[in-house]
Amino acid sequence: MTVLVTGGGGYIGSHMVLRLCDAGEPVVVLDNLTTGFDWAIDPRATLVEGNAGDMALVGEIIDRHAINEIVHFAGSIVVPESVVNPLKYYANNTVTSRNLIEAAVTGGVKHMVFSSTAAVYGMTGLGPVSEDTELHPMSPYGRSKLMTELMLADTAAAHPLTYGALRYFNVAGADPRGRSGQSTPTATHLIKVACQAALGQRPFMEIYGTDYPTPDGTGIRDYIHVSDLVEAHALLLAYLRGGGASTTLNCGYGLGFSVRQVVEMVRKVSGVNFVAKESPRRAGDPPAIVAGAQKVRALLGWQPAHDDLEDIVRSAYAWEQYLVRRNR
Repeated sequence: MTVLVTGGGGYIGSHMVLRLCDAGEPVVVLDNLTTGFDWAIDPRATLVEGNAGDMALVGEIIDRHAINEIVHFAGSIVVPESVVNPLKYYANNTVTSRNLIEAAVTGGVKHMVFSSTAAVYGMTGLGPVSEDTELHPMSPYGRSKLMTELMLADTAAAHPLTYGALRYFNVAGADPRGRSGQSTPTATHLIKVACQAALGQRPFMEIYGTDYPTPDGTGIRDYIHVSDLVEAHALLLAYLRGGGASTTLNCGYGLGFSVRQVVEMVRKVSGVNFVAKESPRRAGDPPAIVAGAQKVRALLGWQPAHDDLEDIVRSAYAWEQYLVRRNR
């Protein structure tokens, strides 16, 4: 069984490729390398450079490599950018996914695992959100991902395709063996930005919003280590292969940390008291979003190995140090 990983040169995708290759699975990566990196892709995988929405190309890959499953990461992920440029997100996320799904059905692909997001929930309050929480995405990014979830559900009802959608919370950290990490210099992930500030790559970082109805006024998020996240993908793929029904699962720890808490942890790990400036809220950001993550544990037997903020930050900081050395 060969697995097609779209967006396998990106942050999470490259970790998924490592996980699959470490398990001895044959892997094909499809990535246009606009935000991903060819050097981040495990050499044990086969790279095809191209767009995941190119149905002819995807069909050719499915036929040539006997693809049975697709793990779909390709897409755009920056919430504020989606507010400013919504059509980019509906093209890169929704339209691309629609074409990929059609190519999968035409090619007889059996299973698909989709990289969704907690942004489908929108304004949720301060408590954990479960998979049956009402969906009110606040940004085009969240809506573009929700549209793909709906397309997958409709397609699975009409065709012999089963799928799993994983709604990520805030992904952070890097491969514990130092083989991959968040490599995009302009990425907006809080932990990456804070690590860059600690290393002097930014003169300061910004805390967006200090007047939220949270204990310290800053936004609260559930940070999940990327290695735990891809382990959930692997378990979900095994579940679908074993005949499991299509499902949607939250992927987080059920632990919330504020922006100020994260900043202080990066200061502790790095030993650098970098500047964190307070700025107004960003459009599309809810005050808090924390996972209700019982279902993924119960259904897949998922047991996170890195559910500690300091562990997450240390691996992220080590990766940023590696990137500094690599780019000299």
